[in-house]
Amino acid sequence: MQLLDNTEIRDFGNLELLARQVVEGFIIGLHKSPFHGFSVEFAEHRLYNPGESTRNIDWKVFARTDRLYTKRFEEETNLRCQIVFDISSSMYYPEADGHNKPYINKLRFSALAAASLMNLLQRQRDAFGLSLFDEEVRLHTRCKTSTSHYRLLLSYLQQQIDNPQMNRQTSAASALHQIADSIHKRSLVVIFSDMFEQSQDEEALFSALQHLRHNKHEVVLFHVTDKKRELEFEFENRPYEFIDMETGERLRLQPNQVREHYLEEIQRYYENLQAKCLQYRIDFVKADIREGFRPVLEAYLIKRSKMK
Repeated sequence: MQLLDNTEIRDFGNLELLARQVVEGFIIGLHKSPFHGFSVEFAEHRLYNPGESTRNIDWKVFARTDRLYTKRFEEETNLRCQIVFDISSSMYYPEADGHNKPYINKLRFSALAAASLMNLLQRQRDAFGLSLFDEEVRLHTRCKTSTSHYRLLLSYLQQQIDNPQMNRQTSAASALHQIADSIHKRSLVVIFSDMFEQSQDEEALFSALQHLRHNKHEVVLFHVTDKKRELEFEFENRPYEFIDMETGERLRLQPNQVREHYLEEIQRYYENLQAKCLQYRIDFVKADIREGFRPVLEAYLIKRSKMK
């Protein structure tokens, strides 16, 4: 099974199924990547070795396969992962075009990427939790490993997909400070966000990222963007009405009127954000919604292998 491609996504109604397809395709493709040979186990069982205790043999699997496997309880890890998810209105860009064609926006991309990470974490017996934020933290769960917990978190992500809300602003800085104070054990903190704060809030945002590192957490920031539109500003030079999805403010203009200034400002902010992440030893990962999910899963594998 190939890694699920964005263009093949037609229905986000079963996030668990989609996440499993993404992960299974990714695992099969690992042997073609630089990660072949990593000591990362995805199976929930291992072959039984003669002479071992039979206490953990899975007899149901034996009945189906006629081979002896033991349950891998003994290989559970201590990794804890808090997935921090931006649900502000800018994450719903781009909006559907009204033609019922398959489409993906930043929030849908992030939800499926996060669900896929949870699937990997569960397969590896790692504990994971979920935090949702816009102007404030809307949800913060503890890290657990159970299947019921996994499905509950998927339901929270599904709610965000099914119920888009406009004019919901972002305050990542205050939310990340609150989350940093709420995670009491050293964890891997994975952030999905476009990081579009008001320009005057940049230093506060950088301070919040530093707070996570100060508390000894390992941090991966997936900077989720529609690169073609948001970073490269590729629009035809014709009249557009640009709408701020978080405030509702509208502006009519032709892209050429603002392109040069826009690119200068977005590049400045982007470079500052990358520089601060480098300074604080935060993994900064470009996550273009048009490029698929492999970069997200590979970045997670690299970070996890370093934390062993």
